[in-house]
Amino acid sequence: MTATTDDRRHRTVRSFVRRAGRLTPSQERALDELWPSYGVDFSPEPLDFYKLFGRTQPVVLEIGFGNGDSLVQQALENPSMNFLGIEVHEPGVGHCLLKADASGLTNIKLIKRDAIEVLTHQVPTASLQRINIYFPDPWPKKRHHKRRLIQQPFLNLINDRLKAGGTLHIATDWANYAEHIDEVLADSALFRCDERREHDGEEPLDRPETKFERRGLRKGHRIWDWRFTKIANND
Repeated sequence: MTATTDDRRHRTVRSFVRRAGRLTPSQERALDELWPSYGVDFSPEPLDFYKLFGRTQPVVLEIGFGNGDSLVQQALENPSMNFLGIEVHEPGVGHCLLKADASGLTNIKLIKRDAIEVLTHQVPTASLQRINIYFPDPWPKKRHHKRRLIQQPFLNLINDRLKAGGTLHIATDWANYAEHIDEVLADSALFRCDERREHDGEEPLDRPETKFERRGLRKGHRIWDWRFTKIANND
C-alpha cells in the first residue's frame, strides 16, 4: 500500500502531543502481560482483520480512545462487531487493557501508535464500517489549528478506508472546533451529514459518555455530535 502525497503531507504535522504520563504498577503489568492478547504491533503491512479477530464481523475504529472506558463499553454492548482502538498514551492503553481483560472481551484490539500512520499503512482500503473520533485535541490557539485532526487530507484518507455506506462519528466540546468541523465537512464531497446535535451532555449520538466529555461539561462547555456517511462515487 503506497501513501498518497496528501497522506505524507498531513503526517508531517502531529495532531497530538505525546505526553509521557506515569504508569501505575498495574498498567505497567498490563502492557507486559496483556499486550500479547489485545495488542497489535505496528507494521508497514496491511492487517488481515479476519485473522486478527478470527471472524468476519464489521470493524469499528476508534481514534484516540483515552483511557478506553467508552471503547470497552461499546465492545461490551455490541458483541457482533469488532473494535480496533488507537491511542498513543501508555497509561490510557494500560488502563484499557485492564478493563478489556476484566470484561472478558474477545472483540477488541489496541494499537499504540499515531493514527495517521496506522491508517496509512495498516488499515486496508474499504475495510471499516465505522470510525469514531470522540473529543480530539481541539488545539484552541489559532496558530495551532493546522494540528487539528479533522482536515481535508485526513478526510481523504479515512474515506478510502471506510466501506461503502460506512459512517464517521465525531464529538467535541469546543465551540471553535465545532465551527471548524462544520466548515471542513461542508466543503467535502466525500461525506454526507446525517445528524448533528448540540446539547448539554444529555443527548450523545450513538455513543457512551466519555471522560473528556465530563471534563468539558464541568467547565461549562456544550457538546456537539455528528454522524456522517461516506458518499458513494455514484451518489
